Amino acid sequence: MSNRIILCLDLDAFYASVEELLHPEWRGQPIIVGARPEERGVVSSCSYAARAFGVHSAMPMGRALQLCPHAIATPPRMDLYADYSHRVMAMVREYGCPMERVSVDEVFLDATECATSWGGARALAGEIKRRIYDETGLRCTVGIAANKLVAKIACVHGKPDGLIEVPAGGEVAFLAPLPISRLWGVGPKTTARLDALGLHTIGELQQTPLVRLKVEFGLWALELQNKARGLDVSLVETEREIKSISRETTFVKDVSDLGQLKRVLLSLSEQVGQDLRTEGLHAKTIAIKLRWPSFQTITRQTTLSQPTDSTSDIYQAAVTLLAAAVKRGMHVRLLGVRAANLTSGRQLGLFDTSSEKHARLDQAVDDLRERFGDKAIRRASLADKPGKQQRRRQPPHAG
Repeated sequence: MSNRIILCLDLDAFYASVEELLHPEWRGQPIIVGARPEERGVVSSCSYAARAFGVHSAMPMGRALQLCPHAIATPPRMDLYADYSHRVMAMVREYGCPMERVSVDEVFLDATECATSWGGARALAGEIKRRIYDETGLRCTVGIAANKLVAKIACVHGKPDGLIEVPAGGEVAFLAPLPISRLWGVGPKTTARLDALGLHTIGELQQTPLVRLKVEFGLWALELQNKARGLDVSLVETEREIKSISRETTFVKDVSDLGQLKRVLLSLSEQVGQDLRTEGLHAKTIAIKLRWPSFQTITRQTTLSQPTDSTSDIYQAAVTLLAAAVKRGMHVRLLGVRAANLTSGRQLGLFDTSSEKHARLDQAVDDLRERFGDKAIRRASLADKPGKQQRRRQPPHAG
């Protein structure tokens, strides 16, 4: 496995960079993409000029604007970012390397077989970077190594607009001076535990006797030290299994009206159903997620008699769970719907005409939205009502 050539490509400050492309007058200024502070939003992405003030993804927008009050704050436009992502991924795919898409702005490539055709891994990475910039105006960073772990760390280390290659056999030396927090898969809690042991750099972790680590981390000690030494045998997964599909929304103000909660639940169920149908999947388990004003979060789920991709089935299961979990007068901060236990198909009953009707309705709605956009058609129960409270869909984070 040491002869592999792995590339990790990550678009720099993706959402903020797209906004800067569309607003050239913003170039070089601190840009923060996220919902308004009063909507309890978080930072989805920010430019490097904003990061210089301590702003980072997933930070509450209110805090971000305290750190950088002169920043340009703009709401996320997910459809636009998805379009740019599709264009970039299509370009990368053309180079013929096995490809694992990690997120909208990050991808792994196994260039073991295809790098030679492009003059080597570094030449290939440089060509991809140049083309992405020439055709979209976006900059990216590429890390090259013999495995995914070190390629990812090299990519992060090289940001922004960098290209770092770690030769096979040079992993230990490359990683040694870096802070332990740079280790992919090692979170803040583990970093804090290592810090308490007096271990601050990856090199110190490399040199620590395994028996000492086992006292603190047990069976995970060996894996932790292997990470520190740059050992990784994970493969580039060209097809990643989808384990669940979910949508959720955080309310501007806490909601106690059950009718409004049901309308939101129907909208979320529609989105989950459409995502299932797009992926060609059916769900056996439907779950809801509720967060109270105290930030306590609960989930409730039910198992269906047969897998489904029907909006109606998803909603009926979800609304039953909602009715059991939310009593009169209770306030809700966040509401979500999740479809899990996924399969690639389902068996209809012999006389299941109602399911067939729902399937035809769902397909008709999907077709209209595909042609004319998501707002082209809405169920009557989702039409705006007097005094209806605004809500917002949480966007995924991007760096």
